Amino acid sequence: MKVTVVGAGAVGASCAEYIAIKNFASEVVILDIKEGYAEGKAMDLMQCASLNGFDTKITGSTSDYSKTANSDICVITSGIPRKPGMTREELIGINAGIVKSVSASLVEHSPNTILIVVSNPMDTMTYLVHKTTDLPKHRIIGMGGALDSARFKYRLAEALEAPISDIDGMVIGGHSDKGMVPLTSHATRNSINVSEFISEERLNQVKEDTKVGGATLTKLLGTSAWYAPGAAVSGLVQAIACDQKKMFPCSTFLEGEYGLSNLCIGVPVILGRNGIEKIVDVPLSAAEKAHMAESAEGVKKTNGLLEL
Repeated sequence: MKVTVVGAGAVGASCAEYIAIKNFASEVVILDIKEGYAEGKAMDLMQCASLNGFDTKITGSTSDYSKTANSDICVITSGIPRKPGMTREELIGINAGIVKSVSASLVEHSPNTILIVVSNPMDTMTYLVHKTTDLPKHRIIGMGGALDSARFKYRLAEALEAPISDIDGMVIGGHSDKGMVPLTSHATRNSINVSEFISEERLNQVKEDTKVGGATLTKLLGTSAWYAPGAAVSGLVQAIACDQKKMFPCSTFLEGEYGLSNLCIGVPVILGRNGIEKIVDVPLSAAEKAHMAESAEGVKKTNGLLEL
């Protein structure tokens, strides 16, 4: 199992670290355009191997895509991160060109790969990869919902004063501050709906805190978060590599599912060795349906900024 991570910044390096520590991949290649940067990150991580007990080989390369050849899974984290006050959508001009070039180079050297897109605005970047590569839809995955769901569960556990292992919840919709749809109708503590434990007002606050989870961290850190995004990516990679058939909300190309077409947006999917193996139809409340439709319109508006 060979995994490539493009972008040796904080998110890419965290992703590579978590994959290596989980010890399911034989090789991880880190690629970056900054001279020596990926090589340095790879060397630093390899010096953790004996300390953290993993045997995954990690190599770094400066812009040499031949080193990524025959990768089973490729992760694209390239592009500029958010700064305080920026929306994910404001990154589109620069990041679209980067993602288009990177995805083409990856597919050239690994035509059978599965691509995981992390670069923002993520749903639109995932759509761009659909429109500019020949990969089938099940092998193009946008990572947003897994991260947003982790942030939702964190906020729910905080509100319920409960261990996070008790909590289950999911966020679908667009990976944006306004587009996220936290599914409070399905959120549970040990199979009991969370509405049994906290007030509607507190639950609404959890939803709002979840939706601005990334912006909150960007304001505190001065740049985008990296630990949780890296962990979320590694979870998707492991589910595919180990054929786990796990359910994650991921951005995928819809053709009528959830009443939506010709866009990529977060919905629950089953991930296995073939990538997205099934899109799961989850019943939504009337408010959640309306929010999902509104989210889709926002994603389509951003897609319209692409120069395809």
